[in-house]
Amino acid sequence: MGARLRPGVARTIVALVVAIGIAAAVWLGYRNYTERYVVTTEADTGDAVTRVITARLAGTSSLKVASLSGTLQATASDVRGFGWLRSDQVVKMPYSVDYFVDVSGIGEGQLSWSPDTRTLVVDAPDVTVADANVDEAARTLVRTQGMFVTRDAAAALSQRVSAAAQGKARAEARSPERLAQAREMARTNLARLLGAPLAAAGMGDARVVVTFPAERSMPNGERWDVSARPADVIGNRQ
Repeated sequence: MGARLRPGVARTIVALVVAIGIAAAVWLGYRNYTERYVVTTEADTGDAVTRVITARLAGTSSLKVASLSGTLQATASDVRGFGWLRSDQVVKMPYSVDYFVDVSGIGEGQLSWSPDTRTLVVDAPDVTVADANVDEAARTLVRTQGMFVTRDAAAALSQRVSAAAQGKARAEARSPERLAQAREMARTNLARLLGAPLAAAGMGDARVVVTFPAERSMPNGERWDVSARPADVIGNRQ
């Protein structure tokens, strides 16, 4: 049996681990606060500058399959002075929302081959919707109305208009109609992508059918023939 740590040593190790955890949490919190809320200034003049504060590049296995874009109108209101000071703002600006499919979720377990119909069935992950990108710098209309719009009211209007625009773009992108359109575009893109290896193996006449989670069960309960794996079929063909 291994020797047990003395109680004093064990308490010291636990205290050290806890202290490291607290220090890491404080550092992460401070970094997040400075990134978001502390103004970056020039070292010589102290003036605020336009600058990239942080930049993190990460790899991804997601395939962009569609993009929704257009122009939206957002409105906001602000009431101050016990209801006497009301201001309203209307803004029009372009927006875009991208749709992705995580192709890392497609392996041999998500592929099935029907030799009779020469059809490859792909059970793909569902389409995901990225965050809406509202281009406030390209606003085409800004109309602010009010008897007296204070600085705080103007700031509040701008923030509320931005939030309203983001919400409207997000709701449009996630509507059943738009999601159905994105899935059809994803189906076409994935069929082209996954059909390339079949064509390279001399099976250019094979058909690729892409399904999404809601479509897995057919109304008649039938499924494509999965008696052979695509890798085996391609290997035998070669």
